[in-house]
Amino acid sequence: MKMANTKTEQDFEKVLKRRDLIAANFRWLFASQICWNYERMMSTGYLYSILPTLRKLYKTDDDLKDMMNMHNQFFNTNPMVGGLILGMDMAIEEREKKASKEVVTGLKTGLMGPFAGVGDTIFGVILPTIFGSIAAYMGLQGNVTGVVIWVLVNILVVGARFTLLPLGYKQGAKWVTEFADRLNALTDAAILLGVTVVGALIPTVIKATVPFVYKSGKVELKMQDMLDQIMPSLVPVLLVALIYALLGHKKMTSTKAILLVMVIAIILFNLKILG
Repeated sequence: MKMANTKTEQDFEKVLKRRDLIAANFRWLFASQICWNYERMMSTGYLYSILPTLRKLYKTDDDLKDMMNMHNQFFNTNPMVGGLILGMDMAIEEREKKASKEVVTGLKTGLMGPFAGVGDTIFGVILPTIFGSIAAYMGLQGNVTGVVIWVLVNILVVGARFTLLPLGYKQGAKWVTEFADRLNALTDAAILLGVTVVGALIPTVIKATVPFVYKSGKVELKMQDMLDQIMPSLVPVLLVALIYALLGHKKMTSTKAILLVMVIAIILFNLKILG
């Protein structure tokens, strides 16, 4: 990916100030998903975030409209890490102006998917699963510390999110070539960690047993003891697998799955099949 008319450090004059980065950062933080829709998804929020920068960089109406139209095309990534792309975009456009149009289009198109994978895994799965489960488990024990930890983690996430745009701006185009190839490996590692954590949490959070006892003369056989010998916490694992299988069907929503599980749980509990 090459940029036309690349300027040397001597020829380049910085236009954007620290306050411009802060303004774009706040706009992205609070409005990255404003007017989210299924046609262009986050394009409106992206354009809103970078609009003050565009007005500062492009002095003619034609150039400004052209770049606004470009930024209003389809864009979708995880909002937690999307600031990195925005920061890189601002750095490239500041240096190359309208000559960067194709480069910026390729940057947004090429990175929004991998960044979404990383952001969704870390901020959408791993952190909520780990700290949300800790908060819920400690709450069940009557301990408010878990909730405090959950709130603090979210505050730290917002703080960390606020540093990404300046980081992307500082690194600029260098990240496109040096870091993009490592995103797939980072995504795979994060997914593996998430699966491991979720698997470890299943026997801790989900409680389900089989109270059925088979009796024949003096022989008494407890079904739960047999299942524990096969694999401890087998029933909770099977229940989680069932939910994942249900959610894999197109017509099944999370609400329908929850209601279905509730109905099945009530029936099996009354039949004394599950406890």
